[in-house]
Amino acid sequence: MAKIITAEEAAKLIPSGSTVMFGGFVACGAAHDVIEAMENSDVENITGIMNDSAKQGGPDGSDYYGWAKLIHSGKMTGYIGSHMGTNPEASELWAAGKLKVDLIPQGSLAEMIRAGGMGLGGIITPTGVGTIVEESPYTECRTTIDGRDYLIMKPLRANVALISGEKVDKMGNVWYKGTTRNFSPMMAMAADLVIVEAVNLVEVGEIAPEDIVTPGILVDYIVVREKKEN
Repeated sequence: MAKIITAEEAAKLIPSGSTVMFGGFVACGAAHDVIEAMENSDVENITGIMNDSAKQGGPDGSDYYGWAKLIHSGKMTGYIGSHMGTNPEASELWAAGKLKVDLIPQGSLAEMIRAGGMGLGGIITPTGVGTIVEESPYTECRTTIDGRDYLIMKPLRANVALISGEKVDKMGNVWYKGTTRNFSPMMAMAADLVIVEAVNLVEVGEIAPEDIVTPGILVDYIVVREKKEN
């Protein structure tokens, strides 16, 4: 059974130097309370795996939304993802050599995480052939199958996955609301430690079995969100 802890306790479980997967899309669907606790903790030198660099000026009124806080403060020093355009500061830090960035096409990123969770040796995709993607440290090689060129991309795993669910029961079973699901289900399979932030914590049985997307067996800890406006 997943253990219920505070956001501060969750942040203490993330060692400096960790690779962390952040569920969310421009930080929509992110584990906001845990991210804020990380910002207020001693953790540093984090490499983040997420779709994008989040944004400045969040819908919750914050100056930096989601993991943009960690980029701004310098706690996140590496970023593996698909998009930088929503956060000009992240691009500036990248250009200044203060943020190491590895850009991967979004679909490839999703499948590489899925491969990491399923124990596969990688994925084969035509996306990125003939582009700078071939130079990525996460590209194994180019191969040809039936006359068509493909890239073999390495699987991605992390030390920690931080995800968020609209409803999470006390066993850790997760239901996501709409598109807040994004990368979270596959990230929950591709990390050594999985922490889910529950927007609403419910009793076991309140989520219909067919609505459970991430089963509780994959979840190590639950944090109940206090700031519901996130």
